[in-house]
Amino acid sequence: MPDSMNKHIQNGILLALSATAAWLTSPAWTDGQTSESAAAVMPAGLDFGLGSLPLLSDAKTRSISAENPTGEKGKGGMAVPNPQELKPAASGRAADQLGLGWKVRPFLRINAHETATLMDIAGPGIIQHIWLVENLNRAHVLRFYWDGETQPSIEVPAMEFFAIGHGKFAPINSAAIILNPQNAMNCYWPMPFRKHATITLTNESDKDSDLVAYQITYAETPVPQNSGYFHAQWRRSKTGRQNPYVILDGVRGKGRYVGTFLAWRQLCTGWFGEGEIKFFIDGDREFPTICGTGTEDYFNFSYGFPGAPRTTLYTGTVLPTGDTNKPPVNWSLYRWHIADPINFQKDLKVTIQALGWKGDRYDKKNDDATSVAYWYQSEPHAAFPKLPPVAERTR
Repeated sequence: MPDSMNKHIQNGILLALSATAAWLTSPAWTDGQTSESAAAVMPAGLDFGLGSLPLLSDAKTRSISAENPTGEKGKGGMAVPNPQELKPAASGRAADQLGLGWKVRPFLRINAHETATLMDIAGPGIIQHIWLVENLNRAHVLRFYWDGETQPSIEVPAMEFFAIGHGKFAPINSAAIILNPQNAMNCYWPMPFRKHATITLTNESDKDSDLVAYQITYAETPVPQNSGYFHAQWRRSKTGRQNPYVILDGVRGKGRYVGTFLAWRQLCTGWFGEGEIKFFIDGDREFPTICGTGTEDYFNFSYGFPGAPRTTLYTGTVLPTGDTNKPPVNWSLYRWHIADPINFQKDLKVTIQALGWKGDRYDKKNDDATSVAYWYQSEPHAAFPKLPPVAERTR
């Protein structure tokens, strides 16, 4: 390797280490601590990637799964085979002859209209990674509760929390969400909590789900005083009834908007994506502070979505489709504001227009839009709109 390239790599590592060290000793994190004590309790999960890995930490790594439902130290793989179990999970009897310690309980079974608690632990800590495999059904709903709250901060059908639209799995290779065949869903949004974290998965369908596999990796570590809580909200509407379509509204408090997933069902022929996305920030009413110039522009494409599917670090269109296809045309689009989060101090509303062409004029469209909005904010958060019934979500 040329000396000049070595020098660039060394400089890059030093720059990353310096940035992490500067952050650790900033007033927002140290709160009066010395630089040594601040570095000793580096909040693993709120770091800066490769450059921070050499910095050692007092954080304790834990992971919750069906084989260790509490995440406690030294408590994994302790399930005992139970041949009398009436309705076991998939492969529930496969380890009967092997016994304790041999993959006795790798999966959960969630029967129709039942709720499973995936995580229920005391803080402080930071969730770093979630891996989930389930049946890709809008009737399966994830809910996250932070610090003992009674109303969830996240309430989203599981598949769409992981950016799977229309029930159609497609690989994604991005910074926040990774989807691997056949239906492995991975989330890397960091999720800090101070007192408690509870995650549930509810099967609102009429059919039992006998194979739910999951792993939730988190760090037991102090949380910086200026850290917000992760939120995600699901919405759906026909744009003939609601245009502009509302992605998010009613947010109150200080926070950062960090991502949009859009599952758009185009019901008319021709191009659908002239609509502008608008961010109404801190008291904006009639006119927004941030106004986009077109749907594909917001998702960082141009002149449509050529070459679909295409998945990148922060943006993507993940289904093999095009606007010349015969309707209905299903689009699954994501845009992560990781490098460019949208900050707000008091309130936030996000909308997008359903707009295409009719001849040489713009034309409002009657399409079927579903979205997930992702953001961090201080608590308490405003109540979410009531999640529509299963029949309305799945039709």
